[in-house]
Amino acid sequence: MYQRIRDMREDNDLKQREVAAYLNCSQRTYSNYELGQRDIPTDILIKLSNFYNVSVDYLLGLTTNPKRNK
Repeated sequence: MYQRIRDMREDNDLKQREVAAYLNCSQRTYSNYELGQRDIPTDILIKLSNFYNVSVDYLLGLTTNPKRNK
């Protein structure tokens, strides 16, 4: 999961501070999410899912299909 959120950020040419600002957290906190040093709270997973327009299951690594179910 942690590598996936980093890959998503890099694929969108974003910096950690930009994603952290969207999530309303510090760059350090977001960095800890990417490094797997801090568990990602459910509300943050939902925000990331909305931000990247992918399913939470995709972010969690439970599927390789990024599309959301309707």
